Amino acid sequence: MKLRKTVVMVGMMGAGKTAVGRAVAAKLGVPFLDSDAEIEAAANMSIAEIFARDGEPFFRKKETQVIERLLENEIGILSTGGGAYLADGNRDMISDKGVAIWLDADLSLLWERVRHKDTRPLLRTADPLATLTEIFNTRVPIYALADLSVKADPDFTIEEMADRVIDALRTRPDVIEV
Repeated sequence: MKLRKTVVMVGMMGAGKTAVGRAVAAKLGVPFLDSDAEIEAAANMSIAEIFARDGEPFFRKKETQVIERLLENEIGILSTGGGAYLADGNRDMISDKGVAIWLDADLSLLWERVRHKDTRPLLRTADPLATLTEIFNTRVPIYALADLSVKADPDFTIEEMADRVIDALRTRPDVIEV
C-alpha cells in the first residue's frame, strides 16, 4: 500500500488520535506527525503553558500554521489537537491537501481516558466532566464533517483500531494505493 495524501486524525481529546495514528503510520511505513508536539517543540513549552501564557486564540493561530506546514512538506499520518478541526480554514485546508478521519469515541470512553490527566488545559475547570460534555456536544457535529470516520471501540486494541482506520482509507483510492 502506498499513501498518496496525508491522513489527518481528528476528534476529541482522548479519542486515540496519537496512539492510533502512530500505529497506522507504522503499519503503512510512513512518517507520524503530531501538530501539538511540533507546536510544543517550536515554543519550548507545553500546550497548557502556551494556553496560560498566550491564550487560546494565539495557540489556534500557531496550530493552523503548523498544520499547513506539515500538510505541504510530507505525506504521512498527522495527529491534530482536538480543537484543530473546528476552524473552517483548517477543515478546508485538510480536505484540499489531505484527508480527515474522525476517531469517533463515546463520551464515557473519553472521560475514562482523560479524567486522571492534568495535561488538558480546557478541562481545568470546577467540573471537568460537565466541561468535557459541553465540548463533546459542541464539537461532534463538526467532526462529523470529516471525510471518513471510524468508531472508537474500548474493546479494541490500538492495533485493531489502526486496522479499522486502514480499512476506511482503502475506500478512498485517491488517498491510498492498495
